[in-house]
Amino acid sequence: MKNSRLAKLAKAIATLTPITLLVLIMCSAALAQGGKAEPNRIEFKPNTTSTIINGTVRGAEQAEYVLTAKKGQTLTIKITSVPARTAGFDLHGPEDVDLGLELDTNLSFSRRLPKTGDYLITVVKLTDAVRVSKYTMTVTVR
Repeated sequence: MKNSRLAKLAKAIATLTPITLLVLIMCSAALAQGGKAEPNRIEFKPNTTSTIINGTVRGAEQAEYVLTAKKGQTLTIKITSVPARTAGFDLHGPEDVDLGLELDTNLSFSRRLPKTGDYLITVVKLTDAVRVSKYTMTVTVR
């Protein structure tokens, strides 16, 4: 019984095209890793130091953004949401440098950066009282 199932499986795999097989392998690897997506990279348009990002978070979802900044630059982040105060953010610096943030109160942040590197901004829904939080986040680096 087992051998016949294995034979059928082997025959099915043999009929797959190499591209289909590659896609299946890549999908299974992504699922094995939890399917976590890479953060969205924030890049500023030429001659600008600020950008506005609109998004939504539902349930336990998170939205992740990463930007590169230099030691001594000032990073400013402001977030508003609908309904009000339902989305906030957390910020992690290079080598997980502590920036002294408390997730449940982060609606704005402005500080001179201690290190050069990538800074990860994670937007989360702050309350279970709503299913969806729409947010607008302004990110400035000067």
